[in-house]
Parts: sequence; structure tokens; C-alpha cells
Amino acid sequence: MPINMNGTKTERVEVTEKFIHKLKCKFPKIIIETIDERLTTVAAHKTMNYLNIDKNKKKELVDTISAVYILETFMNKQKNISEN
Repeated sequence: MPINMNGTKTERVEVTEKFIHKLKCKFPKIIIETIDERLTTVAAHKTMNYLNIDKNKKKELVDTISAVYILETFMNKQKNISEN
């Protein structure tokens, strides 16, 4: 979910919520989770800096690495739910 650092909604939230609504209508039996994506781009850049990724490659990798962090957050959330 594209939320600002202060917790307010960005302009993209409305588009995201409409997309989620369409998914829920099309796939009503599937649970759709939202994940806070606020610091994933920062984390992706830190990871690329740590790995000394060429600056020309960073632009094409940042979304992929951010998506990995979002997926990891979701998986850890599911793990914590199953442990409790």
C-alpha cells in the first residue's frame, strides 16, 4: 500500500484500492493482503550499495529488489500468525 511516511494516503492509494476491489470481485475466495511498502525502495538502494551494484543497473533492479522485501514482509507476517 503506497502510504506516505507520516501515515497519510498518497495519490496512488485510490488506484491501488480500486485494483484490490477488482481483484476481490474477480477472485472472491482469495484473501488479498496489503503490505506497507514505505521503506522498501530505501532498503533496496542500501542493498545495492552494499553489493556495489553498478549505478546504471540500479534503476532496472530497484523495483525487483523492493518487491522481494515486500514479499519477505508478507511471508514473515504469515509465519508470525501461524506461530501464535
